[in-house]
Amino acid sequence: MDTLSLLFDGFAIALTPQNLFLSVVGCFLGTLMGALPGLGPANGVAILIPIAFSLGLGPIPSLILLTSVYYGAMYGGRISSILLNIPGDEPAMMTCIDGYPMALKGQAGEALSLGGVASFVGAFVATIGLVILAPQLVKIALLFGPAEYFVLFTVAFATLGGVSSTNQAKSAFAAALGLGIAMIGSDSQTGSQRFTFDHIHLYDGIDFLIAIVGLFALSEVLIFLEHHKGGAAGTTGSAKVGRILPDFKMIKSCIPSMARGTGLGFFSGVLPGAGASLGSFLAYSLEKQTVDRDGKTFGKGDPRGVAAPEAGNNAAAGGALVPMLSLGVPGSGTTAVMLAVLLQLNITPGPLLFTKNPDVVWGLIAALFIANFILLLMNVPLVGLFTRVLLIPTRILMPVVAMISFVGIYSITGSTFDVLLMVGFGFAGWLLRKLEVPLVPVILGILLGNQMEVNLRRAMTISDGDWLVLVGSPLAIILWLIAITGFMLPMFIGRRMKSRIEDERKTSETPLGD
Repeated sequence: MDTLSLLFDGFAIALTPQNLFLSVVGCFLGTLMGALPGLGPANGVAILIPIAFSLGLGPIPSLILLTSVYYGAMYGGRISSILLNIPGDEPAMMTCIDGYPMALKGQAGEALSLGGVASFVGAFVATIGLVILAPQLVKIALLFGPAEYFVLFTVAFATLGGVSSTNQAKSAFAAALGLGIAMIGSDSQTGSQRFTFDHIHLYDGIDFLIAIVGLFALSEVLIFLEHHKGGAAGTTGSAKVGRILPDFKMIKSCIPSMARGTGLGFFSGVLPGAGASLGSFLAYSLEKQTVDRDGKTFGKGDPRGVAAPEAGNNAAAGGALVPMLSLGVPGSGTTAVMLAVLLQLNITPGPLLFTKNPDVVWGLIAALFIANFILLLMNVPLVGLFTRVLLIPTRILMPVVAMISFVGIYSITGSTFDVLLMVGFGFAGWLLRKLEVPLVPVILGILLGNQMEVNLRRAMTISDGDWLVLVGSPLAIILWLIAITGFMLPMFIGRRMKSRIEDERKTSETPLGD
């Protein structure tokens, strides 16, 4: 009953004219960014962070804007997957397998609308799951001491490379790099300077917003310029949209697929490091094994092959917010960026968030419910409008992204040094992406490095320097086992998972080319 009362209070906050307007704007911009191949939700949120802060928005409006962008980008990822056979982001890869064949059969509009409905079902149910599960995790988190928090952060580093990672050494290097950057600045206990080289601008450490905008937004500009060289964001060979609304019979046949995909996706999202990619993969694989064991329809334009992965990856997006809000540990790359926003707003996610800032938590959750309905209304009738974003030339799009990054960071910090530092992170991000080193562990290291160090020091002080305190409770041991499993698992299934996705896509393309 208390939960419902708090949720109603959250709706009172989310339904104010300003917050409602920001939710609509965030959903629209998020869908546009999700539709552009390669941008995805993490880059979309990172690009808009400077705008949110330079406008002087408060904590709740900022979070409503950026989480609406997050949900919108997850919805929008299906557009280029279905029309161009190019996934908007990694979780949308499975949508290509049956979405593009549907488009080639003249059912692009129906596939896009069906994907929008499935995205709504997955995200809406996941938000309900967030309401139910997050307060329960908070009760468990209250049992954590400094040692358990240190191990929990270790779990985040061990798993956030992703279950689809094929090189955990690169993930470990990225995490170490992020932790090293976090050490720059004044020591929190002794006040001594670390790695500042007597440069006054580094005394306060590296602002993680500068690192995020540089690593994600500016590196994306460099990647786009390298690969597209002034062409269009998409290609001119996209399929025509055609009829928009699918018939009721098609939607009815896909309801069980959406239900199964939603359950698997939410579970994947709650697990740190699993995320939307695993949710989408498991949803599609289960659906194929359940309804098409002979392989007669899947890969050839079966609507259920669109509904299941779309429900799965959007449910995972909602599920990833559960550990971030209740434990302070991001469940995906985008929630790691959202964590930075919370910290910049002087809001510490975790168990105390629900007691100290209930208006922030429940206002945000209520806004997610509202955003789902806004996105459903946008992504069915206006789907033809969103498809046109694929024709935007990068010579127009990328300067806009760069301008937002430069103006936004300068308006926040007022320092040309920080702008140059952002450019440095942009080139560093471009180089890391060329070397296929994941960026999310770098960001996580910068975000959690200081907290990890503080909790380790506290644990050592309490135990009088006994390192066994890190395995001194059943909860700590369980977390160590999760960390080890999460780090080792991708070594065995990551390459197999990626190769299976590619095989599915190649299989789906072969019959259509004959």
